[in-house]
Amino acid sequence: MDYRVTDLAQIPSPALLLFLEGIDANLTEMVRIAGRGERLRPHVKTHKLRPLVQRELARGIIRQKCATLAEAEVLACGGVKDIFLAYPVVGPNIARVIRFGEVFPDVKLLIAGDDRRPLASLAAAAVAASQQIEVVLDLDVGQHRTGVPIGEQAAELYRWIGTTPGLALGGLHAYDGHNHQTDFAARQQAVHSFIREVTTFADRLESSGLKVPRIISGGTGSFPILAANDDPRLELSPGTTVLHDIGYRSTFPDLNFIPAAAVLTRVISCPGPNRLTCDVGYKALASDPPLARRLQIHEVPDAQIVMHNEEHLVFETSGAAEFQPGDPLLAFPWHICPTVALHQQAYVIEGGKLVDVWPIEGRDRMLSI
Repeated sequence: MDYRVTDLAQIPSPALLLFLEGIDANLTEMVRIAGRGERLRPHVKTHKLRPLVQRELARGIIRQKCATLAEAEVLACGGVKDIFLAYPVVGPNIARVIRFGEVFPDVKLLIAGDDRRPLASLAAAAVAASQQIEVVLDLDVGQHRTGVPIGEQAAELYRWIGTTPGLALGGLHAYDGHNHQTDFAARQQAVHSFIREVTTFADRLESSGLKVPRIISGGTGSFPILAANDDPRLELSPGTTVLHDIGYRSTFPDLNFIPAAAVLTRVISCPGPNRLTCDVGYKALASDPPLARRLQIHEVPDAQIVMHNEEHLVFETSGAAEFQPGDPLLAFPWHICPTVALHQQAYVIEGGKLVDVWPIEGRDRMLSI
């Protein structure tokens, strides 16, 4: 893909750039893998952008997944009518879920749950507001972050949800975020193993008279494998594929997605014969990967990061003498999702030109609800 931009002088740095050609290619590939847009429920946490949500809707991607109520609000305002909040709802967020139902009565908001105690509070609030909320049982399929293990405890909780006023059975959530095997055969075997357990459990629930309307599953590396499964209950929920990044391109070389976002940075100092300093600190680019792997700079392929501070990136390169303060560079993040959340707006590039600026509404924890 050609990442050249002709009018960088208009864009202050550091700045998040989105390349529409790459985004559209990624959306096309997502739908191709899934077979049709309706099988997808992508995670909006990667990009948090209403215009991009509407771009997905135009391709038949009518369902979405999110992690915050602010993201849910962005989705609802963007026209999405079927939203899954894949995060436990506790404390004041219970009242916010009820308020969401009042503000967006035509939107179905599914809630993830794995514990009877907060779900009981949610049920009571729903009854008081004359609402009924579908709960998707969160299963722990190996990541050990949230969810209940497949078994009698999970079945009992699901039965309880189905008999509790204010709640309704929404299906199962089985996110396998631990499946990061670079070897495709090993990843395929792991994915087939866990989804077999999940669908068998779903069949068991249904045979006991409990409906399982959906199984929401899969991340970036596993959803192409799950797409081959023809279970009609299965909804595929990749996230990073929309923008993709250097990290997943390295981890999953079998995937045909394009990094479609970069951070514009500029050289601000030349403090040594082999050293350059740029204005892309960790307030502009995610710092969760190890220092050596936080980013790639195409213009400086031998860049070795030696320091990353709040507002500074310092790296060494044999070609340092070729640059001077003010020179622009494109930094491609290893992890795009938290990088997006560090920016208030995204500069949209098409055909090598700046064509729009999109506010990143979903980066906030709270909008109007």
